[in-house]
Amino acid sequence: LFLPSFQDLFGVSMVVPLMNLHIKSLGASHTVAGIIGSLYGIMQLFTSTFVGCWSDIVGRRYSLLACILLSALGYFLLGNSTTVFLFAISRILVGIFKHTLSISKALLSDLVSERDRPLVMGRFNAASSVGFILGPVVGGYLAEFKGGFYQTAFICASIFLLNGGLVWMLPWSEENTSNRNHCQDKETNSFSAKSNHEHHLKSATSRAVTNSSFFQSPWIQVATVLKKIKGIACSNLWDVFLVRFLMSVAILLYYSNFTLALEERFGVKPLFSGYLMSYSSALGVLAGCLLGPITRLYGHNTYRLLLHSSTFTCTLILLYASAPSIWMVILSSTFLAFSTTIGRTCIIDLELTVGGNEASGTLLGVGQSVTSVGRIIAPLLSGIAQEFSPCGPPSLAVGLALVAIGIMNANKQKYRSHGSVKLKNQ
Repeated sequence: LFLPSFQDLFGVSMVVPLMNLHIKSLGASHTVAGIIGSLYGIMQLFTSTFVGCWSDIVGRRYSLLACILLSALGYFLLGNSTTVFLFAISRILVGIFKHTLSISKALLSDLVSERDRPLVMGRFNAASSVGFILGPVVGGYLAEFKGGFYQTAFICASIFLLNGGLVWMLPWSEENTSNRNHCQDKETNSFSAKSNHEHHLKSATSRAVTNSSFFQSPWIQVATVLKKIKGIACSNLWDVFLVRFLMSVAILLYYSNFTLALEERFGVKPLFSGYLMSYSSALGVLAGCLLGPITRLYGHNTYRLLLHSSTFTCTLILLYASAPSIWMVILSSTFLAFSTTIGRTCIIDLELTVGGNEASGTLLGVGQSVTSVGRIIAPLLSGIAQEFSPCGPPSLAVGLALVAIGIMNANKQKYRSHGSVKLKNQ
């Protein structure tokens, strides 16, 4: 799963930086280019929850393969996009079905124990980030050739097809996943013989439902999806998703005018800003690899680690907003790469811990939709804040991060109770 995730972001990051240039070469105006550019985010907003919930119903294998193959089709259409209309259709198709990373994370949460989940998620994010670092370099090189964009899009589609083959050949199944979880429960909790028998029957029934649900009518699947989403909406997860939303918007505001602000404040060129962002991304990979020792240092207390990383992120953004020199910006960017990577992994783990693994695909889908809302709102807030000062967006980010920290402190008893249950089960 780590290799497909690396290839996924590697292929996508080759294409995405070249899209604006290509759509303008097709004759689109700036306004049309902006509208089409937002199609992906809008589709992701409305489909993340549904696709994640669908993966809970039909199983990870079927849903992951479907998303990979339909995403490949979208990028093949992009490679044949000689008109603005065909370009828009390809982005809509990719926006609807490009949920491969979310489903892969849900699968990982099914396969590993709660104790090891932050470590595995951190390594997964690190593998994905490596692809994101290398992809733009390769894409920029291919763009120098004639028809470079079309070649890059076809390569990206081919990578998705290769990922489909890898997922198909993976030696796992829904039954193996359930059996593994059953063995972990048996080792950690020492169930009685009767409890083991009941758990085995429950797992067998669950597997039968999962395997048969793929062949149910679409209307039954849609009704089941809506029922699961209603259950999540009526749960006590609102504060977890609100914290994710606020921290996502805060980080997006930090990056929204990063290049422009550095040029206005310190007179540095955009090339330097690009190098600094690549440097931060590389440190983010290192942070993902170090997440295991960090979580052990915190006694696998995800809430406390998230609270401290969010506080550290808030402090570093404040340091950046008030930085008197470029060296202070470099210092804040260095440590911010660590705190944001750790926080992003911890919030996912907290969602799954509080919400339970029974609907992990739905939970991750809702979280992705929450982040998509942040991606839509953050540019608007950034534009308004920049009217006052180049430091306006990061200053607003500090305020939002403080609200998120306040919410976590106000609900610390709930998080601690879930953390104690988690440690007891381990």
